[in-house]
Amino acid sequence: MDSAEQEEVLQIFKETGALLEGHFILRSGLRSAHFFQCARVCEHLDYVTRLVELLIPKLPTQDFETVVAPAMGGLVLGQEMARQLGKRFIFVEKDENRLALRRNFKIANGERVLVAEDVITRGGRVQETLDIVESRGGETAAVAVLVDRSAGQAKFSVPLVSLLELEFPTYEPTQLPAHLRNIPAIKPGS
Repeated sequence: MDSAEQEEVLQIFKETGALLEGHFILRSGLRSAHFFQCARVCEHLDYVTRLVELLIPKLPTQDFETVVAPAMGGLVLGQEMARQLGKRFIFVEKDENRLALRRNFKIANGERVLVAEDVITRGGRVQETLDIVESRGGETAAVAVLVDRSAGQAKFSVPLVSLLELEFPTYEPTQLPAHLRNIPAIKPGS
């Protein structure tokens, strides 16, 4: 992505209030001074459409039949990717604090899928989704995310593409830097 497109993506996150600053508890339990609340972008479907238009050309392949997204964060993104590509869309969701394929969704043996997610830090929910696809006999073609907070450190068994690859430092709760210690931590949700 060229610098103009990267600036456009950052501007969309800023305009929608999706890029937050403060003291945040991430899904992983780590703490950060920055948080991407992509749900704020999803309030504006014209922006979602544009972000997906920018993400699709980065896919290493379009050789898949289905887009799978982990709920909640990946739902709107995954659905829009499937719509623009003319693919089927399904999602995995929490069941007793683990992701599961529910609602009678099926993945056929050998079915090729794309996993779509909004933001990854360590990639735990994406890995759970990959494991579900594999356990059902599916084959994942790639993972597509809006924001890779790991700055390329998250690794999967398939290619990972993102619109933004940023590294905001994360901290263990017991090892906070001075600038975060006196700010109350919040868990805003993705």
